[in-house]
Amino acid sequence: MHPHDNEVATCVQQLRTALEANGITLPSLGVDLPTFASAHPTPPLIALGNCNHATARALTVALRKAAEA
Repeated sequence: MHPHDNEVATCVQQLRTALEANGITLPSLGVDLPTFASAHPTPPLIALGNCNHATARALTVALRKAAEA
């Protein structure tokens, strides 16, 4: 078991929930599994994945609104 398993899984779920609250779904969102194979015990990466143009636009709008708040 990697020392950051629970932490990274929680982070992914919190990010997924926050995105969904803004009407955004990143289907490929998840833990980057190859980082678990690293010989160094560094925190695994979170893969945001690919998204279509509409999703990228929605993400941009949500981030801009958050920056203004």
